[in-house]
Amino acid sequence: MQKITPELWFNTQAVAAAEFYVSTFPNSMIRSTYQMHDTPSGTIEAVNFTLMGLEFSAFGADTSNTFNPAISFLVTLKVKDEVDSLWEKFLPGGQVLMDLGEYPFSGRYGWVQDKYGISWQLLYSTEQGSTRGINPVVMFVGAMCGRAEEAINFWTSVLPQSTIHEIHRYGKNEEPDEAGTIKHASFSLSGQKFRAMDSAYKHAFTVNEAVSFVISCGNQAEIDYYWNKLSAVPEAEACGWLKDKYGVSWQVVPGRLNEMMLRGDQEKIDRVTQALLPMKKLDLAGLEEAYSGK
Repeated sequence: MQKITPELWFNTQAVAAAEFYVSTFPNSMIRSTYQMHDTPSGTIEAVNFTLMGLEFSAFGADTSNTFNPAISFLVTLKVKDEVDSLWEKFLPGGQVLMDLGEYPFSGRYGWVQDKYGISWQLLYSTEQGSTRGINPVVMFVGAMCGRAEEAINFWTSVLPQSTIHEIHRYGKNEEPDEAGTIKHASFSLSGQKFRAMDSAYKHAFTVNEAVSFVISCGNQAEIDYYWNKLSAVPEAEACGWLKDKYGVSWQVVPGRLNEMMLRGDQEKIDRVTQALLPMKKLDLAGLEEAYSGK
């Protein structure tokens, strides 16, 4: 079971976006949909889907957050033509961030933001140890630039079964990036592959709540553990959401919550929704009571 799920918050377009991605990536499917009513964002459409083996979830509701390249998704492919095919599908209505072409690190690579705002890095790789799939990438910019290594060490210390795989650093004469900071790093959190990088260039964006990472917990003790370890911005705490000291948003939720939303009728979903709205850290017992109608 996937421990950490990337969640994407679209401006009312979650299902349409999920359908587009499922039609774009091979070996992909929509797993489920449901609605949450009477929230501060109005009616929320929720969708769970899988792309090339990686599970995603998404919300569609009014939001002031917009997607940006501070969190992107690296798609590693073993055939050059697959890179070109995905590029052509993402380009209409999108924006090129790095031209598709040959680079020192890959014979075929491009970075594109699609029509819904999600950023994709498409990489052809035949290197030993590289696997075909999708990995989230966190780019540390602005005030957070230079803290990628600190964040990697912190996250791998918090989540069990985590490993740092590779770290490539900027060298001298690679200004504005400082020598020794992270050019590219790969690591696993609870067995799932992530990437990170520093960028000292002036960017008009930073991480926000549009992309968050959902940690599925088995019990209240596990919820308490991750909440206490990760939450660093008290005013950002709401409905199981938190921000860590690097500005990255996480959702610490019981795995049982997803079961409630998927197996319950709309009346049960509405009760659970109203129970979780006033919560900051989620109370599993309180959600169970709402689900059962007690």
